[in-house]
Amino acid sequence: MNVRAALQQAVAELERAGVPSHGLAAELLLQHALGRDRAWLYAHPEEELSAEQAEHFLRLVVRRAAGTPTQYLTGKQEFWGLEFYVAPGVLIPRPETEHVVEVALERLKPKRTPEKSDLSQRRERVGRTLRIVDVGTGSGCLAVALAREVPQARVWATDISRTALAIAWRNSVRYDLEARVEFLEASLLTPFLLGGEAEKAVPFDLIVSNPPYVSRADREQLAREVRDHEPEEALFAGETGLELYRPLIRQAEKVLAPSGVIVLEVGAGQAGEVRALLGEGWSDISVANDLVGIPRVVSGVRG
Repeated sequence: MNVRAALQQAVAELERAGVPSHGLAAELLLQHALGRDRAWLYAHPEEELSAEQAEHFLRLVVRRAAGTPTQYLTGKQEFWGLEFYVAPGVLIPRPETEHVVEVALERLKPKRTPEKSDLSQRRERVGRTLRIVDVGTGSGCLAVALAREVPQARVWATDISRTALAIAWRNSVRYDLEARVEFLEASLLTPFLLGGEAEKAVPFDLIVSNPPYVSRADREQLAREVRDHEPEEALFAGETGLELYRPLIRQAEKVLAPSGVIVLEVGAGQAGEVRALLGEGWSDISVANDLVGIPRVVSGVRG
């Protein structure tokens, strides 16, 4: 079996199995099996696979045809231009979550005031440690991306899953960020509340979160790759999908500094209700759409 024949066979099998983007999936799996990139595949279509390579590749194709996500088979997913390690037990980072990073970075930019120029405010921020917390970190994609983008930041990240925290820590080490990103096994912001073990980290300048927001009623509407393989605790929040936003926002009110920012990813149709939860005590509330026009990120300023 050569590269061309391997790809053709995989594409046909994945298409018969109803795998979305079956051509791309076949390419990614063959790249992984051979340890080569896409350019090499198309530059060497007649290259023969060894028996071991062919067997490994075909096993991957069978598992993908059965519904296992490609990212779990290759162990990687790109997010914010960075490659993240992913595995079963952690939510696979999505492109729409990159909007959380975009909004957060925009919110961190100094704002002009009548008393101070942009330059003077920017100088004040340089050298000051910004405190950021990522709630429900999963693979650590938000925590790592923000730590990379904001070198003067110290980042804390919470999750209830030890598996997710181990994967997130591995991703932080990959980018030499383990000294600036601390991972805590906890629900929401509980370590930072009065009496919490990490209370010294308070107050925060920024809280970001992509919490579970799928309702139990919508379970069967999910793709089988998501429904049957990604961790339930990272997907489902309860009967409405909104159950975690209220306690998260109430806790954020206690640990954000004055003028601190919260940035939340929300599901389709949830932006209005989540925005309403940012009631008294919040200002400059806004909603950002994703690339297909769905209101995806709700953000606001404390005080």
